[in-house]
Amino acid sequence: MQRKDSWLLPEGIEEVLPDEARHLEGLRAKLLALFSCWGYDLVDPPLIDFLDSLLTGSGHDLALQTFKLTDQLSGEMLGVRADMTPQVAKIDVHNLKHEWPTRLCYVGTILHTRGDPLEKTRSPMQIGAELYGHAGKESDEEVIGLMLEMLAVTGLQNVHLDLGHVGIYRALSKQAGLTETQESDLFDVLQRKAKPELQELMASYAIDDDAKLMLMALLELNGGKETLSKARLLLKKANATVKQALTDLESVADTVAQSLPNLPISFDLSELRGYHYHTGIVFSAFVPSVGKEIARGGRYDNIGAIFGRSRPATGFSADLKVLSALSKQSYEVARRELIFAPYSTDVALKEKIRDLRAQQKAVVQQLPGQLGSPEQLGCTAILEQENQQWVIKALDFSTP
Repeated sequence: MQRKDSWLLPEGIEEVLPDEARHLEGLRAKLLALFSCWGYDLVDPPLIDFLDSLLTGSGHDLALQTFKLTDQLSGEMLGVRADMTPQVAKIDVHNLKHEWPTRLCYVGTILHTRGDPLEKTRSPMQIGAELYGHAGKESDEEVIGLMLEMLAVTGLQNVHLDLGHVGIYRALSKQAGLTETQESDLFDVLQRKAKPELQELMASYAIDDDAKLMLMALLELNGGKETLSKARLLLKKANATVKQALTDLESVADTVAQSLPNLPISFDLSELRGYHYHTGIVFSAFVPSVGKEIARGGRYDNIGAIFGRSRPATGFSADLKVLSALSKQSYEVARRELIFAPYSTDVALKEKIRDLRAQQKAVVQQLPGQLGSPEQLGCTAILEQENQQWVIKALDFSTP
């Protein structure tokens, strides 16, 4: 039996109406053109894939966000992609098989079982870029630069960059000799920034006092450039891996600042988002009007191993729907140019309409007996016959 409210959509699933869809598509084309100018080739992974392939290296959180179903042909478990990054990594490793650095970009709808707490949507349109085959900080600098350029092209103002490095926590945990359970519990406390719980947890761990102090110091290590100097002091007994991570962070920040001297850059060494997925530098972009990051990324060097070859990798992604909504707030969207043609069997009119459309001009032709004026249809101009020629005349909206 059909529901009476069959027009309703599932919670967190949205329709995109004409004005928004037009703006969204325009921004999509503009950003893909930008990626192409940086040498990033477009790929289009499938919407559905084998579950183990979709969840490669992603950790527990993505598994919870993935819709799962059984393939009626093979009996295998399939999933609807909740993140396109593992699929793009598979394309690099299994299909392209380059020995040199490979640059790929993508855009498409993904699906989540649960909505984002702020945006509420369960169907983001993920857009992003990935750089495979280079392990140096220079590739991190490139993708951060491309992410910031993407936001500039989108028209966003007051962008703020936040940098972190998950390798610092991983190295400190190893130096302290934490068990897998201890590391997981500590990770959870750090993510919640729960200082009293952190103190209790450290008191319960039978580890070196210096290791305890360094792990507890992570919560204090956030802020501007001075954070790195403070980190070198508080983590002075850390191993060489931690010290190299701090050096890399400073170098990346300096490189970004040279190109964008007015960009606010901050650091947070307890930011461990994607800890089970990322392996090195992580980064996020924020704007004041949104209470969470609008783009994010980082290094994830081990993702290709399950596909037959472990390749160093770094990249970023964003929700194109969010970027589109923010860009419409940043500047007034130009009214769409649409020409109204009256209904007529005149051959000259048909040729005129064909010529205009060949020039990429939008023309809508009246249907016999239809309702709606050219203004109501959203037209900005009209075709009128003048001296046996069909000419375009602008519509005047100033007169009532």
